[in-house]
Amino acid sequence: MSKYPLLGMTLMELQTVVKRIGMPAFSAKQIASWLYEKKVSTVDEMTNLSLKHRELLKVDYCVGSHPPMEDMRSIDGTIKYLYEVGEGHFVEAVYIPDNERATLCISSQVGCKMNCKFCMTGKQGFTLSLTSNQILNQIHALPERDQLTNIVLMGMGEPLDNLDEVLKALEILTASYGYGWSPKRITLSTVGLRKGLRRFIEESECHLAISLHSPIPSQRADLMPAERAYSIVEMVELLKNYDFSKQRRLSFEYIVFKGVNDSMIYAKELVKLLRGVDCRVNLIRFHAIPNVDLQGADADGMTAFRDYLTSHGLFSTIRSSRGEDIFAACGMLSTAKQEEQKHNS
Repeated sequence: MSKYPLLGMTLMELQTVVKRIGMPAFSAKQIASWLYEKKVSTVDEMTNLSLKHRELLKVDYCVGSHPPMEDMRSIDGTIKYLYEVGEGHFVEAVYIPDNERATLCISSQVGCKMNCKFCMTGKQGFTLSLTSNQILNQIHALPERDQLTNIVLMGMGEPLDNLDEVLKALEILTASYGYGWSPKRITLSTVGLRKGLRRFIEESECHLAISLHSPIPSQRADLMPAERAYSIVEMVELLKNYDFSKQRRLSFEYIVFKGVNDSMIYAKELVKLLRGVDCRVNLIRFHAIPNVDLQGADADGMTAFRDYLTSHGLFSTIRSSRGEDIFAACGMLSTAKQEEQKHNS
């Protein structure tokens, strides 16, 4: 029988563990410190626990940290890591160094239910949601973890579709007993799910990024079927009820597709849609994926689009494209690995 992973447990859960096996109550904080501050990989390294208590703990529990099984390295320094999560399932995390910043893009699910037209992960279909252990392991087992300055939940899966485990991971990342990160260093990206969006805003202080990609609901529904369940217009009205001006940032992600959503008509509609919302817009050049008839916009078109938005009071940036030579867009490496396993089985 496999052991239960301690990595990914909150302090309250660790308190339950130590009580169950007869360890002193203060042991829970000691274990949390070993896991999240000292980042150990085995129970034996928890040397301020008595040998007897370590042996008791090891009967049913392990740290539960697993190194990435593969990596791909870009000429620009970007590294894509592949992690196995359960037997025959894989997720990706992408490490992006950029001068003083080092960002890790992590996953929350294997596959995704949202089936966005432009996303490789959606083409896999949905397999499973990650546990807080599997979410945090992407950080904990990262070779460059001590260089990290920022974390973004923009990898495989829809975080709001796995909200309980995501919120648990975010608690551990930001708690004083955990990794102690500022919420300002963490951003969650979502297509926007009615049930989860309000809860995330009210239970977390991390930054929020909404995948928008078109200000016109009918076109957004074609690109992102989730629009049919919860429209961007309704979403923006909800967001107006919250203050994003101080402790946290609200941004809208806008992939610019050539000949689809890159004309000034769309820029004008974006300004109208987001009027009165304290936010920024991140314009993203599309990374091509197989069997999808979409192309990225050219640099001049994106610059003109950005300048129009900014000149009309909507602060906008163009996100630099990273890791294209290693297919850094989410889902490419894990899809290839799954196909390889099917072929070999």
